[in-house]
Amino acid sequence: MADFAGKRGLVLGVANKRSIAWAIAKRLADGGARLAFTYQGDRIEAGVRELAATVDSPHVTECDVRSDDHVARVVAEAGEIFGGKLDLLVHSVAFAAAEDLEGRFTDTPRDRFWMALDVSAYSLVAAARAAEPLMEAAGGGAIVTMTYLGGERAVPHYNVMGVAKAALDSSVQYLAWDLGVKNIRVNAISAGPVRTLAARSIAGFPTMEAIVEERAPLRRHISADDVGAAAAYLLSDDAQNVTGTTLYVDSGYHAMGM
Repeated sequence: MADFAGKRGLVLGVANKRSIAWAIAKRLADGGARLAFTYQGDRIEAGVRELAATVDSPHVTECDVRSDDHVARVVAEAGEIFGGKLDLLVHSVAFAAAEDLEGRFTDTPRDRFWMALDVSAYSLVAAARAAEPLMEAAGGGAIVTMTYLGGERAVPHYNVMGVAKAALDSSVQYLAWDLGVKNIRVNAISAGPVRTLAARSIAGFPTMEAIVEERAPLRRHISADDVGAAAAYLLSDDAQNVTGTTLYVDSGYHAMGM
């Protein structure tokens, strides 16, 4: 297990115990990291606070990633708690309206198109910008975000979320360039289908699972824990020269042509 003793991190995107963000957080905490958490909305607050307490989190706060003020406040609060420094940032945030994950991409209205890109892609840029001075003060840092193959290829019903993931993928590369001079690394994980709260909103999700099981080289599904292990590597010092990269955790499905 990677050693995160003395590391300070901020985790965006935990919704419940099945969240990929929580699987990552557990790995980091088990390795010795101290973590602050955010939640989105009163509905999940109690659950996130309960999970955070199991890893002795010093701070849990609400964050609307569509607000620059919210993002700046959340990162600043983490900085205050962690002595003005931050080593790790986990960005596991994405959203698109449920109706836009059912019909045709062509019919996506303008306002919901921009909402999906704002929440799912620009939020990484805003969080990285806010974290930059704290990571620079720490002598460097590591950021990881969650993407999906639907940003590279058309996946039926993934629709506007695929476009948002494409923007996220490109953002990872540009952020890696901008922040690399300060020893801040930025990477993404492209995970196969995982049964999370967000996955339930994608029409045909069981079909996606079945196809991966049938056609992926390893012929099996992945779990949130698999993603947590991969993220732990990317966030660890073992990956000190890995940045601007997408690591696929999908049983090899991305390698297949059909």
